[in-house]
Amino acid sequence: MASDTHGKFIWCELMTPDPAAAAKFYGSVVGWATKEMPMGEMGVYTIFEANGRGVAGMMQFPAELEGQGIPPNWTGYVAVDDVDQSARDFAANGGSVRRPPEDIPTIGRFAVVADPSDAVLCIMTPFPMENDDGWRPDMATPGHVGWHELMSGDWQQAFDFYGKIFGWTKDHDFDMGEMGTYRIFAEHGKQTGGMMTKPADMPVTYWAYYFNVPEIDSAIERVTSGGGKIVFGPMEVPGGSWVINGIDPQGAYFCLVAPRR
Repeated sequence: MASDTHGKFIWCELMTPDPAAAAKFYGSVVGWATKEMPMGEMGVYTIFEANGRGVAGMMQFPAELEGQGIPPNWTGYVAVDDVDQSARDFAANGGSVRRPPEDIPTIGRFAVVADPSDAVLCIMTPFPMENDDGWRPDMATPGHVGWHELMSGDWQQAFDFYGKIFGWTKDHDFDMGEMGTYRIFAEHGKQTGGMMTKPADMPVTYWAYYFNVPEIDSAIERVTSGGGKIVFGPMEVPGGSWVINGIDPQGAYFCLVAPRR
């Protein structure tokens, strides 16, 4: 039987060619402070902090990925009880393993995987943390990830897949008219994200991560003044929140959500 953390989003990570510039941009837009963590041969890993707590991470875009058509990007990490078994489950159910399981010293064992529509995620079995006080933020907490969204080749196939691998369940559906169904899913009974079939003119499938900010209009100003670009929004979504989708100055796609304009 799976634990109460299996299938839970636990981290978000930015790979970027210019960590210093990205730290300045997201510090302004989201309000994050940064803390550097030396990783030996792996270089320096940057922690984004909100209210003194690590909420996301950042690393230099790996040289071995250059020239492969992979842009700077945000990737989410989902906790699993046994990363080796979950990687096998991805492959056995129509997904794929992009990077086999390996250990990150003192942090956990992780793998890079993709679902049947090629949307990429990381899965991780974290090592026990001595300083874990059990605090878990409300999804609306400023500076934290407020929503996880999948643009899939086939949302029903994706939902069935993730339900089998992670145990996610249906919360409810939202009818988006010509754009189809938006399936809001739950992790251990708690709303955590949504998925839909991507528009035909969208070139790739992907997971997107929405960072909480207090209100959307001033955040838009910070994005554009910092060299970023708004590609969609602001749009009001069910529940009264406002969202935008943007591209940061280094080319990574990101999203913001706020309770008001």
